Amino acid sequence: MKKTLVYSLLLLGLVACGEETFVPKPPTYLRLELPDHSYTVYKDDCPYSLTTSDVYTIKRIGDGEGPMCHKDIDLGPLNGMVHLSYIEMTDPLASYVNFVNDKIDEHKVKATAIKDWQILVPENDVYCTFFELQGDVASPFQFYLTDSTDRFVSGVVYFNSVPNYDSLKPSLDYLKIDLEHMINTFKWKD
Repeated sequence: MKKTLVYSLLLLGLVACGEETFVPKPPTYLRLELPDHSYTVYKDDCPYSLTTSDVYTIKRIGDGEGPMCHKDIDLGPLNGMVHLSYIEMTDPLASYVNFVNDKIDEHKVKATAIKDWQILVPENDVYCTFFELQGDVASPFQFYLTDSTDRFVSGVVYFNSVPNYDSLKPSLDYLKIDLEHMINTFKWKD
């Protein structure tokens, strides 16, 4: 009986002194502190005006003469860029829309979902199709704006980092609000 009790206590002691199992913590990302949304109207001699966030800066590409007037919007704390291309349409609208759709189709390999919707502002003669590309894609947002007869602007968003949808999600949510505001306040100049 004593032997059984001693062996039981030794066995219990060995089990109680076993090594602790290490469970690694999942990877995390730094929290991004972004300012509240506030906007400024940007005007120049290009045939449109737009409203952008105060934390972004606009760099004009080209001289604005002739049919082209491009802009890069530096996204500041988001470490990215929105490239806007302006085109005076000489071909039917469908050719420009098809070109944008072909560029979006190139992302189908990496995208887990592609959502699109229209943003219509008929009082400003602005008709937009907005694309949200989910997954580890190079360009998470693309859009085009048109008056449907003469003018066409395409926009593409790029980040200066390896595309990791999970880590970029807070920045994407913040930027999406600013892009929708920019589109809803976009105006053509007469």
